[in-house]
Amino acid sequence: MLNLTSVAPYLQKQGIWGPVTATLDWCEVNHQFSPYIAEMANTLSNLFTVGIALAGLHEAAVQKLPPRYIMGYLGVALVGIGSFFFHATLQYHAQLADELPMIYVGSMSLWLLFDNKPGFGVSTLRTKFLIAATIILDILFSWTYILYRNPVYHQVVFGTMVVSTAARVAYILQHSEASRRIPDKQKAVIGKLFSSGAILFALGFLLWNLDNGFCHRLTQWKLRVGWPQAFALEGNRFQSMLGAGTYYMFSGIHPQFSTLCTKDDPKKYQMFFRHGLPHIRNLELSAKRD
Repeated sequence: MLNLTSVAPYLQKQGIWGPVTATLDWCEVNHQFSPYIAEMANTLSNLFTVGIALAGLHEAAVQKLPPRYIMGYLGVALVGIGSFFFHATLQYHAQLADELPMIYVGSMSLWLLFDNKPGFGVSTLRTKFLIAATIILDILFSWTYILYRNPVYHQVVFGTMVVSTAARVAYILQHSEASRRIPDKQKAVIGKLFSSGAILFALGFLLWNLDNGFCHRLTQWKLRVGWPQAFALEGNRFQSMLGAGTYYMFSGIHPQFSTLCTKDDPKKYQMFFRHGLPHIRNLELSAKRD
């Protein structure tokens, strides 16, 4: 049986970036395959998040959706890029490039959901207030998080945003004045996909924490099995769950579809799937092209 004494030096191997300065070091052998990439599986799995975000951005641009929704996809792509460099370097500044955009995307999602009055301009008092509140929230969190460097603080704030987003979507679909204009079929689609995203995200988050909690045991198993078979035990599959859940919940699908149906005529938009990913179709634009 491998003992922890033999495992620990393997986990602490350094690359060209020097000692780990991040407040988190995930359960993957550091710099096992390259001096440039600390956690190979977790790093490369972020390409999935970036890829689906860019796919959503492209489709939103093709459908000529309002710029606020395109910004949501850009935000998720930035989360994936930041996470790529975080897991590649395990440096604190790269960790911030991962974790801060997560809060920015979450706060933007809430802005989209609360700014649900008709029209997509930014001239109304409500819209200006929500934009100002979002910016202030992001600045305050960035300042306090950099000051205290506590990853639990980040997880609590982000988790609160997840719950708030779910509550706001439920309110829009069931109790808002605009909900009466949303057809039941579209309500069902929004609810089903949001639930799928929430389950994926929660499951990925749970398994990732279990991965960290049993890291020593998992590392012993990986060293016994050897690579490439041991990649099946790496946390990259949980990263993909988190990426898919983030896409469903924050990249604009639910804030996008919900607010499009409340800020505009619901009959103008339809959910469709391409390569297994949900997108929004602008039916008026499609009719003009036909």
